[in-house]
Amino acid sequence: MTRHWADFQYEIYLNGMTGAVPRLPTDLTRLEELTEQRLGPGPVGYVAGSAGNGSTARANRAALERRRIVPRMLRDVHERDLSVEVLGRPLPAPLALAPVGVLSIMHPDAESAAARAAAAQRVPYILSSASSTPMEQVAEASGDGERWFQLYWAKDREVTRSFLTRAKAAGFTALFVTLDTPLLAWRPRDLDQAYLPFLHGVGTANYFTDPAFQAGLAKPVHEDPNAAVLHFVGMFADPGKTWPDLAFLRENWDGPIVLKGVLHPDDARRALDAGMDGVVVSNHGGRQVAGSVAAADALPRVVEAVGDRLTVLFDSGIRTGDDIFKALALGARSVLVGRPYAYGLGLDGQAGVEHVIRCLLAEFDLTLALSGHARPATLGPADLIEETS
Repeated sequence: MTRHWADFQYEIYLNGMTGAVPRLPTDLTRLEELTEQRLGPGPVGYVAGSAGNGSTARANRAALERRRIVPRMLRDVHERDLSVEVLGRPLPAPLALAPVGVLSIMHPDAESAAARAAAAQRVPYILSSASSTPMEQVAEASGDGERWFQLYWAKDREVTRSFLTRAKAAGFTALFVTLDTPLLAWRPRDLDQAYLPFLHGVGTANYFTDPAFQAGLAKPVHEDPNAAVLHFVGMFADPGKTWPDLAFLRENWDGPIVLKGVLHPDDARRALDAGMDGVVVSNHGGRQVAGSVAAADALPRVVEAVGDRLTVLFDSGIRTGDDIFKALALGARSVLVGRPYAYGLGLDGQAGVEHVIRCLLAEFDLTLALSGHARPATLGPADLIEETS
């Protein structure tokens, strides 16, 4: 029998018979406030903060809120199957953990705890290039879990090539290339605290352990950490990259390649022309361009342009199970969730991340069933109406 994610609610109620209640709220929108209370302003601001005055992050939420579900009645939803296929991989549900860097600022177990949580719940984990744990160590923690690698495309070709070789050897099966961060945006919460973890050698683990990176240093990292940081800063981002450069990645990675940060249908078409396998419709959770189009508003046009030929994924603003429903109804194959699991990690380590995954998918399962659907494939634009103010 297919696993029903919704059964998590009965597990909670049955545990309540002994007086036990969940350690974290089941309304995941409350996690940010709890994290603000328990962690320092630097780490919290780094994860929760956005570009400019936060208008893009607010727009992401508003675009999802504005779309309302139209439930249908008397449809057989007794047996439900949330499984999907993404990039040729069978997944138990349309959810993956988005790449979030420097997770050691949230919890000492960092990326390894998040990878273990994802593997335990059988959802993919996407490791950030800017992780505070080397990719090989995270792969070991992930075990036989589905894992994908996110690339920040360095100026140094040999470092990029080395990253791809290492990721492949460590069992990462798909490559997610973040395009929307050729420069770090103006982020007042970080600026007001003068807080950038990389300058303290946090979030640089993949670089500092990389032989091609080390080859560019006069001294080993531990002998001159400041020089290593400066070397990292000099190569981390490259605003000179253009579409023809994608050929280098195609030559050096033989698995699926997904471009993250696509918001315009013409860019999605260019991804298709360049031989890419998918795109993530994303504005980096509002962290890069203040005043940007909301990701959910960009999604339908990208789906219309390439949805029949490329895998279209979605992130930026997913906080609830009904958000997942809406993104899939707008045409996404699956969604990525970022900040909520980072908060779960900060509050309760691996268990906190698992709590976030299970809450999201239980609520999605129930929303799906209560709206008259037994599987994600039957969702479409007709299941939503858009409120006009």
